[in-house]
Parts: sequence; structure tokens; C-alpha cells
Amino acid sequence: MNKYTYIDLFAGCGGLSLGMNQSGWKGLFAVEKSPYAFLTLKTNLMKKLDHFNWPEWLPQTEQDINSMLENHKEDLLKLRGNIDLVAGGPPCQGFSTAGRRIESDNRNQLIDSYISFIRLVQPKLIFFENVRGFTQRFKKNKSNGFRYSEYVKKALEKDGTDFSGYKVYGELVDFSDFGVPQKRTRFILIGIRKDFSNVLNPENFFNIITKNREFFFAQKLINKSTSVKDAISDLYKSKVRVECPDSKSFETTCYTKEVSLYQKYLRKDYKKRIPDSHRFTKHGKQTISLFEKLIENVPKGRRINQEMKEKFGLKKRGLIVLDPNKPAPTITSHPDDYLHYGTPRILTVRECARIQSFPDWFEFKAKYTTGGKQRKHEVPRYTQVGNAIPPLFSEQAGNALKEMLDYEQTNI
Repeated sequence: MNKYTYIDLFAGCGGLSLGMNQSGWKGLFAVEKSPYAFLTLKTNLMKKLDHFNWPEWLPQTEQDINSMLENHKEDLLKLRGNIDLVAGGPPCQGFSTAGRRIESDNRNQLIDSYISFIRLVQPKLIFFENVRGFTQRFKKNKSNGFRYSEYVKKALEKDGTDFSGYKVYGELVDFSDFGVPQKRTRFILIGIRKDFSNVLNPENFFNIITKNREFFFAQKLINKSTSVKDAISDLYKSKVRVECPDSKSFETTCYTKEVSLYQKYLRKDYKKRIPDSHRFTKHGKQTISLFEKLIENVPKGRRINQEMKEKFGLKKRGLIVLDPNKPAPTITSHPDDYLHYGTPRILTVRECARIQSFPDWFEFKAKYTTGGKQRKHEVPRYTQVGNAIPPLFSEQAGNALKEMLDYEQTNI
């Protein structure tokens, strides 16, 4: 089997790299600005899995892409012709319809940094992921609005003096169609360098990943559709409460028996009695009482409407009680957006990670939350999970990308 090499840009805590590892790829390095997320990636992908052939010229620490472009331009130029894939997409907050969606958000300008990186390294393939809002116009801007997906597509397709450009194609993909217990729709764009192959089309990726998924589910011994209950019911508060190993003044619980194929799959390589990052939040009595009323009275799986908010004195803008029998809505980077379907509390980090398809052996590092007023803005472990690409999907993506390269190798 061919061992292909890739670079993970805007890598987060390693959800994409974990899937690439499980599909047989070898990483060269990962670029991630957050020290919290990089610590988690380093713990799991570098120390546990030895997944990267990290170059000597690059420090093994958090990196800003713009600093890398400025300080390591010559090193990146030397990679031309040696990299099969650059994977990953810039932060999505400025594009997301779940947030304020501000075109002037500075993070949107990382698109230009991404394009500069691609033009320097010129990999054979590109795998780009971003939110649905990346394909939608900003209504308040010039003329008819601006779609960043079109901007990226045109920039990648454009030839240059030392750049042949890419054949590019993108689609919206719902990850729940690929075994992830979450209705998470993302824009996936595939690029193939024009001078690299005349036998590949970027559309092939979407055909391959769809064609292969039934075999993938059978191989993993999981169902093609997984509900919230299938994902997290063995993490329910049991009668036995114990102290959380990494938060001494907080409670957690031991595992209960696996009751779904999905639970067995994610627990198979983790033998401890207590789940990692499964700390229960300390809610006040009034909050618990409110949550109990919401769980009992509001429709599950949908954002609580204004009438119900007024009835129960709920001030939060958006809140959803999860439906145990359906996939979850898109898991976000903040813990207060969802309530557990059967107990009056928000989800734990591990429950969010299950819904994102991280295996239980994958450890999340750094603080759970900052606490106080700053808690609204800084919840490091939850942010890592919410911003990640689900490993179960990225493994299938890695398989499809490898199949494309294998086909090219045998048909040139």
C-alpha cells in the first residue's frame, strides 16, 4: 500500500489528522495557532501515534500560518513536488450562520493566507473544509454579495508564472450520512493540480466516499445512522458518583454497559473505568429546576421558541434539548447550547466528543472553562471538540483521497 504525505492546516485538536492516520496517511506537520488545541494534538497524534515526520526546521509547537509564511518561505518552497495533499480549512466563525456572521471578521482574511500557502507548496491534492455559510453571500456588502467559496475556487483555478492552478469542485456534505451522530453540514472542496493528472476529476471524491460508506460501516461494525442515545447513553450519570480525576472538586461517573455498536466501537481501545474529560458541571438549584422543566415540556431536538422562553423565563438566545432518538444538531464550541435529553445538565466534553466521533482513548488537554464572566468566551476543551472535523468522516475522506491517488498511479 502506498503511504502518502499530507500537511494539516488549521489543524485544531487533531480530528482531521486522526482520521487521516486511521486511513493510512502519514503527516509531515500540522499548523495550529491555539496552544490548547496544539497540546491536545501533540498528546494524541505525536506522542501516542507518532503520526508526523516533523521537519527539523519547524518547531514542534503552536504556529500561526502568517508567521510560518513569513519565517519559513524558503523551507516551504523546498516541499514542492513532495507533498501529496494539503488538508484543512481556516476558522469558520466569521462565515458561520450559527454566529453573528461578520464579513469584516479578521479571521476571514486567513483565506488569503491559505491560498498563499497552497501556491508555495503546490500539493497534488487539496481537501478544504468549512461551514455551510462559506457558500452563502454576505447580504450587507457590495453589489450582489460575496461568496467566499467562489473566491477560493477562482483563486485556486487561476494559473500563474510558476503555478499551474487546480481543477476544483465542491459540495455540501451532511456528516450524519457518514455515520456521525450529528446533523453537521459542511462545505467540502477538492482540488487536483492541473499539471499532475489528466485522469482524475475532483468530483470523483464525492462519488467514491458515497460508494464506499456501506463497506466502511460493515468494516467498523457500526450502523449507518446513529442517534444521540446510541452515542452517549453509557455516559449517563450512574448511581456511583466519583471524583473527576482531572478536576478534584467536581464529580464524574463510571461507564455503564455498552448498549450500541457505536459505543463499543469508540470504547474498544480504552480500558479505564472512568471516561476522560467527563466532568459534570455544577449547576445551581434554580438552574437545575429550570432544566428539569425544559426537558419535560419543550420539543426535543429543536431550538426553544420565543413562547417557551417567555413561559419559563429563559434568557439565553439559543438552547436545544437533545432528542435521544435522532442525530444531534451541529455541536458548537460552547457547552451551554444543548441540554442532555434525560438529566438536567449541559453535556460533558466527552459526550460532545462522542457526538463528534472521537474515540474514548483520545485525551483533551487544557482547561474545561475559564469560569466567571470570561466563561462566555473561553471554554478550551469544548472549543477544541466543537471546532473539529469528526474523525469518522475524515477517515472516510482519507480513504477516498488515497483511492484517487492510487488510481492515478496505475493509470499514468
